[in-house]
Amino acid sequence: TKVSVVNPAYVKHYAQSLGVRTKNDKKDSIVLARYGSKESPAFWQPKPPEITTLKALLTRLDAIEKDLQREQNRQEKAILTDTPSVVLESISQTIVYLENERETLNKLIEEHINKHKNLKDNKVLLESIPGIGKVMSERMLMVIGTHQFKSASQCAAYLGLVPVEKESGSSVKGRAHLAKNGSSSIRAKLYMASITAIRYNPDVKAQYIRLTGKGKSKMSALGAAMRKLVQICFGVLKHQTPYQPQVG
Repeated sequence: TKVSVVNPAYVKHYAQSLGVRTKNDKKDSIVLARYGSKESPAFWQPKPPEITTLKALLTRLDAIEKDLQREQNRQEKAILTDTPSVVLESISQTIVYLENERETLNKLIEEHINKHKNLKDNKVLLESIPGIGKVMSERMLMVIGTHQFKSASQCAAYLGLVPVEKESGSSVKGRAHLAKNGSSSIRAKLYMASITAIRYNPDVKAQYIRLTGKGKSKMSALGAAMRKLVQICFGVLKHQTPYQPQVG
């Protein structure tokens, strides 16, 4: 038996387009059947075990890094206030523990990638892109390896990089902003990667200069740079070729 796993939001929007407002098992089954017939969503396939493990390791690393940042903020505040030395010592010990855990997890992630040829080769391809380093290559390996994206735009949408506008009637209110669904942690890392890419990646730099030259705000152009990086990452993995600049 083959099944498809579909984002519930897609089905909800499809149901609304059909004018279906009430929910019950009978109506849900009809909507799902019509959606499947019309959209032909891809069949679900189990994720490769090496991708599942990589995702688990990166998720744990993100959690440790968040905890570490919280403790460092707590330490900074404690130093500026009348905090007992025993509490300061407890915070310091926790920070040391979390830093050791972060180092251990980074080593485990590196060992895991090197142990699987497909991950290792794809990481090399990703890191051929100016602006994509160790941190971002590992995340893009996970994101693209976990989902069956048909296009780079699908990947960008998953990461919350699609610009949306507030509309009221026929008018558009305010500037477009990123949808910001998906992982905020990956998006933050991609933001930093894009800042580097604007300086050193020929294609991203050319696009940024072109957009700002047309009057686009720097933040809008930076959002486009993030999408461009995702597009390039998707392309090198799809075609299994290192990055090659497209601008002259």
